[in-house]
Amino acid sequence: MTRSNLISIAFFAALMAVAPFLVGTGSYWITVFIFIGIYSIVTIGLSLLMGYAGQISLGHGAFFGLGAYASGLLTTQLHWNPWLAILAAMVITSIAALLVGAPTLRLSGHYLAMATLALGEIIVIFFTAEIDLTGGPSGFGGIPRLSLFHFTYQDEIYSFTLRSDLVYYYFVWIVVTVVLLLALNIIHSRVGRALRSIHGGERAANAMGVNTAAYKLQVFVLSAALASLAGSLYAHYVTFISPTACSLKFSVMLVVMVAAGGMNSVWGAIAGAALLTSLPKFLGVFEDLDFLIFGLILMLIMIFMPSGIVGGLNTLWRYAMKTFGKKE
Repeated sequence: MTRSNLISIAFFAALMAVAPFLVGTGSYWITVFIFIGIYSIVTIGLSLLMGYAGQISLGHGAFFGLGAYASGLLTTQLHWNPWLAILAAMVITSIAALLVGAPTLRLSGHYLAMATLALGEIIVIFFTAEIDLTGGPSGFGGIPRLSLFHFTYQDEIYSFTLRSDLVYYYFVWIVVTVVLLLALNIIHSRVGRALRSIHGGERAANAMGVNTAAYKLQVFVLSAALASLAGSLYAHYVTFISPTACSLKFSVMLVVMVAAGGMNSVWGAIAGAALLTSLPKFLGVFEDLDFLIFGLILMLIMIFMPSGIVGGLNTLWRYAMKTFGKKE
C-alpha cells in the first residue's frame, strides 16, 4: 500500500472519529461538514482538470446541476430507484461533457474559460426556462432520500433510509475517501504523469508522444462525472433543487476553492472546499462586513500563499525543518 493511500485511510479514520464531537455541537456543523464533503467531490475532479491537466473550467456548476436535476427528475417523475438514477445522471453528464469537451478542449487559456462559462449559462437558462419539466426558477422538491436497501417481503416494505444527518455524514465522507483514493492513484500512474506533462507544455507533451487531446477529454469527462455524483448527493440530501444551486456564481466558487486550497494537490481541493464552505459561517458575526472580510482573506491567501493553503503549509513546514535542522 502506498504512502498516499495510507494517509487517505488515516484521514478517513479521523473524519469518522470526529463525527460524535460534531453531533455534540448540534446538527448545524454536521450539515456544514456534509456540504464540505459534497463540494470536495467536485473540487477533487476539478483539481485533476485544472491543477494537473492545466485546463480551466467555469462550467462545472452546470455539471453539478445536471447530476442533481437528472437524478431528481428520474426519481420524482419516473419513480426510478435513486441509486440507478444517480448512475444514469452520471452517464448523462459524462455524455454531455464528451460532446461539449471534444470541440471546446481544442481551445486554451481564457478562450476555454469563456467556452465553459457559456456552457454553464446555457444549462442554467434551460433549467430556468423549462418550467413544466424542472419547475423553472422555483425548482422542485419531493426528491427522495437515499436508502441502503429497499425490498418488499409479504407485502411489507423494508428499507434503511439515510435520514439522519450523522448517517449521511458517514456516507458522504466514505464516498469522498473513495474518490480521493481514485484521484491519488490516477496522479501516481502513467495517466497522472501524462496530465502533468500537458500542464507543463502541451506542444512538448505532443512531441514526446502523449495523446494530449485524448487525455484532456478523459479528465474533463471524469471531472464532470464526479460533479454529477456530487450534485446527485446534494439533491437527495436537500430533497430540493433549483437553478441557483448550479449558477455561474457557484461555478466560480468551485474554481476559487481549488485555487485557494492549492491547484497542484487534491488535498488542497478538500482544504479549499472546507475553507470556503465553513468560513462564511464564522464571518456571520460581522454582518454587513462579512463579504469584505471574506474577500480580504482570499486575497491574502493568493498573495502570501500563491500555491494555495496546502502548498503554503508545505513551504512553512520545510522552512521550519530546515531552520531547526541548522540549529541542531
